[in-house]
Amino acid sequence: MENKAHALMAGIFTIVLLIAAVLIALWFNRDRVERVPYEIATTLSVPGLNPQAGVRYRGLDVGRVDAVLFDPQKPGQILIRFSVSKDTPITHSTFATLSYQGVTGIAYVQLDDDGTKPTLLPSTAKKVARIELRPGFLDTLQQRGLEILKQTEVVMSQINTLLSEENQKDILAAFKDVSAAANKVGMIRDDLEPALKNMPELTRKADKALASFNKLSDDATRLTGSLNEFTAKLNAPDGPLNGFNGAVNNIGSAASTVEYQVVPLIDETRTTMRALNRTLETVNQQPQSILFGTTPAQPGPGEAGFSAPASK
Repeated sequence: MENKAHALMAGIFTIVLLIAAVLIALWFNRDRVERVPYEIATTLSVPGLNPQAGVRYRGLDVGRVDAVLFDPQKPGQILIRFSVSKDTPITHSTFATLSYQGVTGIAYVQLDDDGTKPTLLPSTAKKVARIELRPGFLDTLQQRGLEILKQTEVVMSQINTLLSEENQKDILAAFKDVSAAANKVGMIRDDLEPALKNMPELTRKADKALASFNKLSDDATRLTGSLNEFTAKLNAPDGPLNGFNGAVNNIGSAASTVEYQVVPLIDETRTTMRALNRTLETVNQQPQSILFGTTPAQPGPGEAGFSAPASK
């Protein structure tokens, strides 16, 4: 009986010792860091996110997820409650995304800040502040994948329309036309082959023509030099052009002399000749005028001594 009592006491002591060891371990392993509660409200899916999941701020471990539950006030919305260390710089522009650890599929909350509102976001246990949850890489990939699938369906539909029986016939006909055009191009090449053979001869003739043109250009250059030399000689102070200008000036002086001296003399000669002609005409009509002088002219109407002729 005493042996059973000693065994019972030993068992009770062992159990109490184990319980004390567990309590002491929990005491030493408890989290003594002061944390600030925050909350995320989202309608996005949160696969792989569980309580006690990590919370990181730009890669640094700053807290853990406390609970993941449905919002009782708004059906379909999920609440993610988490707490972070007090010194974590949570601002009004801080946002959260879901990230995953390797290939295990275990999710954690990744916090980041775009810096648009740098003021700190206060939060307490009585009034928990909320942070925006933005689509993560997998969500974006899922949305883009759906869009890509839709576009792929449209492309496949267009390909099926393009490869219909009527279009296949048209494509085959186009291939035949291309083949015929290629054959014609080959025939053109055969026709051009004689011309290509004559190309070296044409090239030599072109070289000769170019040499002749260069020679002609040299001759023209020499001719231009001779003309310039001839022009310089003509324009020289003792050159022919200067003497010709002097002769022209002398002719101009003679013309001026004739204009101002000979022309008046010619006019006087003309007046004298008219008077001489009138005198000769008077002598012819009245020869006696040489001895007796000229008979005065009969007075006209209105003059003294005028008498009207008698009427018959």
